[in-house]
Amino acid sequence: MQKTLHLLALLTVLLLSACSTKGPVDQQAATSYQQPSTAFNPAADEVLLRAIGLVGTPYVWGGNTPSSGFDCSGLIGFVYQEVAGIRLPRTTQQMLHMPGQQIARNQLQSGDIIFFATAGRGRVSHAGIYVGEGRFVHAPSNGGTVRLDSVNAAYWNKAYLQAKRVLSSESMVSNP
Repeated sequence: MQKTLHLLALLTVLLLSACSTKGPVDQQAATSYQQPSTAFNPAADEVLLRAIGLVGTPYVWGGNTPSSGFDCSGLIGFVYQEVAGIRLPRTTQQMLHMPGQQIARNQLQSGDIIFFATAGRGRVSHAGIYVGEGRFVHAPSNGGTVRLDSVNAAYWNKAYLQAKRVLSSESMVSNP
C-alpha cells in the first residue's frame, strides 16, 4: 500500500510538472540539485499529495483553509496540520525560527519547507513546500492561485534563503 501511494505521488508530480510552465533555469543552481534519498517517508508523501491537491486554490492574504483561500504560511500550516497533525507557527518568520533540521539545498526532500527573501535584504517573506525534482508548491501572490514552481527559476533561485525539515520518524511518532 505504501509503495502504491509513493508511486501515485511520483506519477502525480510528473504529470503536473509536464503540464506546467517553467521559468528560466539557473544552470549553476540546477546542477546543485541532487536526487532525494530513496528512504521512503510516508508522511512526506502524504504532505506532497495534499499540497499538490490544493493547486488552483485562490491566494488570499491571511487565508488558511481551502474554502477561504491561502497565503503561503496558511497553506503550509494547513497541510502539515491536516496530514501530519503538526501545528506550525502562523507566519513565515516564525516558521523560519521554529525547531527543525536546517537542510542544505542539495539535500532537499519532499515535504521540506523552503524559505525565500523575495523583498531582498535576507529577510524571509515567502515559503513553500518542496515536492521533489526541483519543484515546490506555494501560494504566491494576491490575485494568484496555489501553484507549482521551479526552485531553480531565476526569481526563486535569487530569493532562496534556506530550507527546514520538520517531518521525521520522531515527529510522526509524537504527532500521529
